[in-house]
Amino acid sequence: MKRYFSVALLSAVLYFVSVTQAQTLDNNPVSQQTVASDRFNPNIKPSLMLTKASGSIEVDGNLDDDAWRDAALARNFSEVFPGDQTRPPVEVSGMMTYDDDNLYVGIIVKDDPNLIRANLSDRDEIWQDDYAGIVLDPNRDGQGVYFIASNPLGIQADTYITPNNEDDGFSLLFRSDAQITEDGYQVELAIPFKSLRFPNVDVQSWGATFWVTHPRESRSQYSWAGINRDDPCMSCQLGEINGIRGVTSGRNLEVLPSLTGGGAGALRDAAAPASGFKNERVTLEPSLNVKYGITSELTADVAVNPDFSQIESDQAQIDVNSTFALFFDERRPFFQEGSGLFNTEIQTVYTRSINDPIGAAKMTGRFGTVDVAYIGARDNNSPLLLPFEEESRLLEGGRSVSNILRVKKNYGNDSFIGAILTDRRLDKGGSGSTVSIDGSARFLQKYMFGAQFVYSNNSEPENEELNEGLEDITFGSKGYTAALDGETFSGYAAKLELDRQARYWMFEVGYEAVSPTFRADNGFVRQNNDQTAYMWQGVTIYPEKVIPFIDRIRPNLVMGSRWNFDGLQKSFFFRPAVYFQLKRQTNVQFNWWYRQEHFAGQQFDGITAVNLEVNSNFSKRVNLGVETRVGESIARFLSDPEVGNSLDVSAWGVFRPTQRMSVQPQFSYSRLSEKGTGEEYFSGYIARMRLKYQFSRYFFLRTIVQYNDFSKSLEVDPLLTYKINAFTALHVGSTHDLDQFTRMEGAAKYFRQSNRQVFFKVQYLFRK
Repeated sequence: MKRYFSVALLSAVLYFVSVTQAQTLDNNPVSQQTVASDRFNPNIKPSLMLTKASGSIEVDGNLDDDAWRDAALARNFSEVFPGDQTRPPVEVSGMMTYDDDNLYVGIIVKDDPNLIRANLSDRDEIWQDDYAGIVLDPNRDGQGVYFIASNPLGIQADTYITPNNEDDGFSLLFRSDAQITEDGYQVELAIPFKSLRFPNVDVQSWGATFWVTHPRESRSQYSWAGINRDDPCMSCQLGEINGIRGVTSGRNLEVLPSLTGGGAGALRDAAAPASGFKNERVTLEPSLNVKYGITSELTADVAVNPDFSQIESDQAQIDVNSTFALFFDERRPFFQEGSGLFNTEIQTVYTRSINDPIGAAKMTGRFGTVDVAYIGARDNNSPLLLPFEEESRLLEGGRSVSNILRVKKNYGNDSFIGAILTDRRLDKGGSGSTVSIDGSARFLQKYMFGAQFVYSNNSEPENEELNEGLEDITFGSKGYTAALDGETFSGYAAKLELDRQARYWMFEVGYEAVSPTFRADNGFVRQNNDQTAYMWQGVTIYPEKVIPFIDRIRPNLVMGSRWNFDGLQKSFFFRPAVYFQLKRQTNVQFNWWYRQEHFAGQQFDGITAVNLEVNSNFSKRVNLGVETRVGESIARFLSDPEVGNSLDVSAWGVFRPTQRMSVQPQFSYSRLSEKGTGEEYFSGYIARMRLKYQFSRYFFLRTIVQYNDFSKSLEVDPLLTYKINAFTALHVGSTHDLDQFTRMEGAAKYFRQSNRQVFFKVQYLFRK
């Protein structure tokens, strides 16, 4: 009783401090930094009237073509962070014009060239550099915002931003170049109208702002349109560009043929290193992807015999003490593009559930304020994710057909209502379908209410071969068996959340429920029979005037409770934390966890742990980070679980000896030991090194070396890539798996290659 009273008291104190400071600061215009001592006034929803270019523009980064002389000029940029609508310490200006085919953007940043951070790297790897670009919201509703940018060496980057996601896997075709000059740098972009989606009207009016990221003492950000951090809707504060006439995104035809070839080999006997290597026949696999703009607002993609393999392998994760399936990000471009539409709080769409498709189709479009998206695929080997209360199982389901449909009605101001339908049918019997309704509504500027409800219906296949270890698991009030024995059942999941986002005081409060019979065959829901109520709130303090080396401090608190559908409390958790954003782009976060948990029929009280994370991008050449957790954890893998002492450490870094070379080490260590004796239940680590040398903007060599101490395995993956753009590229590489063996008992251990694969992939985009 005392514990709950203390928690409630601490929450009330934090709430009172948050509200008091928020009200005090919100009513103090000086503290808001909207007016500096020299009465700087930011641009509030500014506008540019564009005129058509008077001549041709060569994209070379020089900005000296005659056509730039009549371009619309953007000035009076303001700081977004660490200042709030204040004058930037460097001078920034932007220019914009257009012709029948392209939107042209020029940005000039006046700065000391010796301080500029710019590395020769692959596309979309510039986020720790200086960079400048344009934010475009053609529909002016915040539901689909482009960010298109370049670093000072002309290396491209782009993302597609939706209210609940920023898709960094998004890629569009555009041209870029840049120059580092005697007094800073300048960027030049040519963005084809064919690459964008916008309303089919004669005169365009788009939301827009020029954007500059300037990493120095702080990760400073500047915008042409003044962005008030007390307003969480950034798209609502964009400026506008007008005057673009007579352009259309057009009915584009893109044909992307590719050819993948290679050979694989493995030990004849995986347990006998002297058994010799057996090489398989060399294979050649052609594939074809066709994208057609049916209208300016509707695009269809079809992939025949697609090669959806990843060029870069997934990073290994430590799962020795986890009872749930691991999540891996989607890296395949076909599924990455437009993925933001399918992202919801309850993940009913996880495109890696389409594992090895024979063919796939995708359609995306916008009709006024309505977004529509569809994915269909015929899959060779579909995973079956079976969620339960305290564990999940991952099985092979065989061939299947999947259909996924998304419809979303947008209302602006980050508000929408939508629906998702998913359906997967296995060839050997069995199916899984979901129907989901979701939406969000912003009100009183700072508040957002979101909700989602999902209904699922599943019919299990009958497959005794996959039932090993499932016979004793039952679920649901009717006692369904986990074994694949042809049962049919339905379930539901729901989530409600209320958020407040503002400059000083923020909170989230929510409830989520996943019934015991809920499954999402095309999604990633790894636990059911679970209900969670939670609360998070924090206050942000800006002490720079008093403590010059701190940009902001954010004390915060999260607490909540989980229980199953029988009313049994499964856990109570409580975590106070404090986050510091320091100068030199250094971040520090410290938190303390307290948890009670009911697991495997036992009650575990008083589980505590402390967590510390530090990361810093303090120089051009070095970026470092470390996270450590020390405390108590349940040894879940034991037949009779108990609480032990745990230590988890992760460290990472990026070292750039030269502008062309990067070395990225990563290290993860985990140990769990018995509390009384100190005897280890387990300990081990995963070490990974990614080395890359960029010969030019288009040509690089990359090698990944990864050692897994838990499996005693070593992986070496070299890759040579020549990439003309995001879609036209040549890859030549190999993967080598080495396992650890011993010649005789007591002898030294050694590594021997157990599997290898050599491959190439060439693809070329034809666009009309």
